[in-house]
Amino acid sequence: MGSVARITNISARSETSFDDAVRAGIARANQTLRNVSGAWIKDQKVEIRDGQIVAYQVAMEVTFILDD
Repeated sequence: MGSVARITNISARSETSFDDAVRAGIARANQTLRNVSGAWIKDQKVEIRDGQIVAYQVAMEVTFILDD
């Protein structure tokens, strides 16, 4: 028998980097979702203040496999 997956949208933010924002989003997803199997980074943006990047944000779709 095959598997069935579900997708949820997550937005995550970091003051360090896009990579850190992705890792934070996945870590948070793993706290509430079981069987996380992948993520698609749909969008990236930065917050700029006084000409400097102060935050990195990602929007992602996280896929998780539903229990049998």
